[in-house]
Order: sequence, then C-alpha cells, then structure tokens
Amino acid sequence: MADRMPDDTALRTVRNDWRLDDLVLDEESLRVTGVLDWEPATLGDPLMDLGSALAHWVQADDGHAARAMPRRPSHLPGMLTRAEIVERYRDRTGLSTGDWPLYEVFGLFRLAVIAQQIHHRYHHRQTRNQAFRNLWAAVHHLDHRCRTTIPRTRGG
Repeated sequence: MADRMPDDTALRTVRNDWRLDDLVLDEESLRVTGVLDWEPATLGDPLMDLGSALAHWVQADDGHAARAMPRRPSHLPGMLTRAEIVERYRDRTGLSTGDWPLYEVFGLFRLAVIAQQIHHRYHHRQTRNQAFRNLWAAVHHLDHRCRTTIPRTRGG
C-alpha cells in the first residue's frame, strides 16, 4: 500500500468517527441538525474520514457476513450505496476520488483494528458485553474485504 499512496488531497477538519447514530435529524425533513461526539476530531485528509465512515456502511446487496455485523439502518430501502455516497461527496466537494479503493481499505483496516481490540478485551474478560463475543468474525470479514479491494488500488 505504501507504493500506492495518493497525493495529499486536502487538509480539512475531520471527525474520525462518522456514524448514523451520531447524527441528530429533523423529524420531518430528515436533514441533519446536529452532530454528536466530536472528541476524535482533528485536521486531516477528508477522504480518509469518508473511508472510515463507509467502513461501517452495510448495504442491501452486501453478503451475509457484512449484514451479520452490527449495523445502522444503511441497508434499508432508499439508502444510498457506498458508491453513490462517494460520487455525491466528489460532486459536492470537488475532490478527486480516483484513488478511492485506497481510502476504502484504510477505513476497513481501521475498523478491523478497532473490532480486534474490542474482541481482545472481551476474550480477556475486561468487558462482559456479549455483543463483542463474535467480533473475531467481523475482523475476518473486514480483512477479506481489504484483501479483495487492494488490487483495485492504483498500480495494483
């Protein structure tokens, strides 16, 4: 991946943890009226932020392993696909998404590391939440997605 690093795209405020459950929506229009949980925010590459956000995004046509992972309602009818979100993001920001697979792998790998860390804590009884018991399966799924996405990166 080091040989395939894209040029810097931009330096912007990045949140580092975009998820649907951190958004406050207007009840009627469903427009975002607030964003919660800003403590991980910093300056960085906004496409890395998008890659991290979309690692959580499970869409209706994803396989069983993805749909079995903890998810938000991103798989429901009417929700955009990951590709549609990337396209809208590109159109609205003017940033090039030509190296998108690299950002996708970054987000997937980041989420795999987080899931592995949480599963490690569960395995060593540092947390007892049964929801973390089978996170090892999510780690394997995310690893598989990384490995199938890497060849699509520049020079791959």
